[in-house]
Amino acid sequence: MSFAQDTKRELARVMPVKKCCQLAEIAGFLRVAGSIRLAGRGQFRILCQTDSPAIARHYKILLQDYFRIETGLEVTEGAPLRRGRTYYLTIEPEMNSESILRETGILMVREGHNFISDGIYDGLLRKKCCRKACMRGLFLGAGTVINPDKGYDLEFVLSSERLARDLRKLIHTFEGLTATVTERKGRQVVYMKNAQNVSDTLALMGAHQQMLKLEDVTIRKQVLNQTMRLMNCDAANTDRALDASEKQVRAIRTLQAAGRWEALPEKLRDLGQLRLDHPEASLAQLGELMDPPLKKSGVNGRMKRILAAAEQTKKPES
Repeated sequence: MSFAQDTKRELARVMPVKKCCQLAEIAGFLRVAGSIRLAGRGQFRILCQTDSPAIARHYKILLQDYFRIETGLEVTEGAPLRRGRTYYLTIEPEMNSESILRETGILMVREGHNFISDGIYDGLLRKKCCRKACMRGLFLGAGTVINPDKGYDLEFVLSSERLARDLRKLIHTFEGLTATVTERKGRQVVYMKNAQNVSDTLALMGAHQQMLKLEDVTIRKQVLNQTMRLMNCDAANTDRALDASEKQVRAIRTLQAAGRWEALPEKLRDLGQLRLDHPEASLAQLGELMDPPLKKSGVNGRMKRILAAAEQTKKPES
């Protein structure tokens, strides 16, 4: 089961209690998953399609609760190259299909003539709870979200520019949420790729378990990234320390080869011998090995004198 399928299964278990939210969710689902067929004598037949039995069952119950109708349910097997089944909910003219289309804001009247709107009816979105319900219906009908292990991407694939604009407007009514609209293969796609936006949207729609899974992945990624940064930082520091140690060893060898090592003060020779014995040690560690112990700044000062003496040895005599 994919992350998107698990998300839809969880959302299909969310049953709105308020009548206004029931209508808003039905309207969102019908808008993207429903099609209207002429049934003769100017009557309409509504056909809703989904690949999920959980979603089909959810809306069969929701339509029954709100409109007091018993929708038909048909199941067809997938094509030879396509796995799974397709579920069809049907609302016949005798089930007041025209009234349902009008109440959900899909069938409208302009200048005395019926027309099918292609946006989201504002009258259903006056309350925040209804906007959440409508978004849930739109997602169950036309949404998807990828596994957060692979990235962050929640999107709605829609049929018209008007619907895409209305959905983006709806999303932007929630504080902190933003979405983008693009065209892909002749379809309008409303999407968000920000982890926080995806997480907040899942929570708003009611997919709290999936939201927690996403948050767990996000935290794991953050910890891993921080660990990698620290490891890279430690590796870089180690490389710099080894480079400095090699330079110090070369300086000591240069002084010894030139016969100038014994002329240095004893405290410098003691430090130099510790460096030769412990080439991997840091300056702080060398300071702890000295008798008496010396702070890192003191070790650094003495090592600079050794390096300066070696540089002076390399210069040709005038």
